[in-house]
Amino acid sequence: MKVLVTGYSGQLGYDVVQEGKRRGLEMIGVGSKELDITDEEKVHTLVQKVKPDAIIHCAAYTAVDNAEDNQEACFDVNVNGTKYLASAAKEADAKFVYISTDYVFEGTGTEPFTEENPACPVGYYGLTKYEGEKVVQSLLEKYYIVRISWVFGFNGKNFIKTMLRLAETRDELNVVGDQHGSPTYTFDLAKLLLDMVETDKYGVYHASNEGFTTWSQFAEEIFNVAGKAVKVNSITTEEYPTKAVRPKNSRMSKDKLERKGFNRLPAWQDALKRYVAEYQEEVK
Repeated sequence: MKVLVTGYSGQLGYDVVQEGKRRGLEMIGVGSKELDITDEEKVHTLVQKVKPDAIIHCAAYTAVDNAEDNQEACFDVNVNGTKYLASAAKEADAKFVYISTDYVFEGTGTEPFTEENPACPVGYYGLTKYEGEKVVQSLLEKYYIVRISWVFGFNGKNFIKTMLRLAETRDELNVVGDQHGSPTYTFDLAKLLLDMVETDKYGVYHASNEGFTTWSQFAEEIFNVAGKAVKVNSITTEEYPTKAVRPKNSRMSKDKLERKGFNRLPAWQDALKRYVAEYQEEVK
C-alpha cells in the first residue's frame, strides 16, 4: 500500500510515516515546504504523480487563538486545503483520512460526546475543522474522519514539553483545572490510523487515549512521572483568559472503535509514562 501523509513536519504526520515504514508500507510524507495544500493545482499535480492508495491528512491550522485574528488563513488551510486534497483523492480513487478535533463540539456538559452528537463549534478553529468534515463527507465515500484531542508527540510543541521546560525554573505553577478531556499520544494514534486504512470501515470516529483528566491533573502526573518537585495549583478557565473559547468538556466516547473492531488506544497514563521515558533519554 502506498500512503501519502500531509503535515509530515508536525507531531502526528511524522509518527504516521514512521509507523507505516515499520509496517513495510510505501510512505510519502510532505510538510508545508514540500506542498502548499492551499494551492489547488499543486495538490492535484502531486496526487496524480504519487497515485496513493490512501491519503492521511494531518496538516492543519491549529493555532486556536491566532485563528480568531487570522480567519482567512485558517479557513484557507483547514477548509480549502482539505477540499483540494479530498477532490484529488476522489480522482485517484484513494481512501482519505481527515484528522478533526474535539473543538467541533460546544464543549459543555459532563457526558462524553459521541460521533452522533451534533457539532456546534464555538470558536473559529473548530468551525473550520467542522467545515472540513462536511467537505470530506460531501465529496467522498471512502473516508475516515477521526476526531482527537490534547495531542502530544515528539516532532513539535506540546503541553508535556512545556510543563517539563517550566519545571526547570519553577517550583509552582497555576494550571487550568476545570477543562476535562483525554490526551492523545501520536505514536499510539498512528497505529490506529494505519489499521483503519487497511479496512473499508469508513465513517466518523473518536480516537484519543483512554481515560479522562483535567489539564491540572495532567500536569501533576507529568511532574510525578518525570520526578519533578513542582506544586500545581488548579485554577478556573476564567482565571486564565484566552482569545478563543476553550471547551470545558472535551470528553469523547470511543465506544465506536470497539464496535467496529478497532483496538482502543492505551490509557493516557500509560502513554505519558512511555513518552516521558523516551523524552528524558533524548535530552540526556
